[in-house]
Amino acid sequence: MGFINNAKARGAIDEARKAIAEGRTVLVYKFIEANKTSATTAPMAGIGEQIEAIEAEGWALYNMAAAESKTLGGERIGLICLFRRR
Repeated sequence: MGFINNAKARGAIDEARKAIAEGRTVLVYKFIEANKTSATTAPMAGIGEQIEAIEAEGWALYNMAAAESKTLGGERIGLICLFRRR
């Protein structure tokens, strides 16, 4: 994982820990990936690692939704992930 993806994973871990400290059992987290083209099937760089980082804190991915938008620099994919813990 590169520098930017590492920083994103650290941010996700911080938010997961903060939610635990607040006693929350639901965490909704938005992941954004810049994409040059959606015409190809490929791994989403860093997204899996960020999800794994949150799950390593005791959260379980419960549901996910995706949206795509076009920008001047390409396309952006947004994943809204709902995590739960007991």
